[in-house]
Amino acid sequence: MDLTGKRNDVIDTGGEYDYAGQTWFEDVPPPRPEPTPQAPPAAPYVPSTPVIEQNEAFLFALSSAPNVLYTKYKQYGQLGVLGWCSEFGELIDHLKDLGFAGNMFVTTRVQALKTCEDILKLNLDIKMQIIVMYLSYQVARLRRFLDGDRVWDDYPEPEFPLNPQAQGP
Repeated sequence: MDLTGKRNDVIDTGGEYDYAGQTWFEDVPPPRPEPTPQAPPAAPYVPSTPVIEQNEAFLFALSSAPNVLYTKYKQYGQLGVLGWCSEFGELIDHLKDLGFAGNMFVTTRVQALKTCEDILKLNLDIKMQIIVMYLSYQVARLRRFLDGDRVWDDYPEPEFPLNPQAQGP
């Protein structure tokens, strides 16, 4: 047994291979595909009446949302904001359904993004940080759906106490 790794049982009795006409290290372009005939232009999208009405309803709800939030805050305080966040979450779910169905108008999307900005601009004195976080979460959820690549920095900063024992009962 040979320990050098060479095989002794193979004997090559053939002649040299003819490499004439062989081209080495040459880029050969791939064959071009046959051109496909142009498809006729698609007809413009004409939304149905229910889709138009649905978008108009969302436009109204979104444009009213900051005022409704402020009214709930004035009526019920922080808990009013918490309840409104739950309702806003349902609105977001329905907006997502509209978008996934391909029926959201550009005007609806623009209004939704403006509503998010308007909500965060409201001067709400919310002491319960969990409510501030929940409100920010709902706004972030809608923004991620509408424009997932953009990064916003207008969210309120949570204000957790650094030393809770020093606050007293």
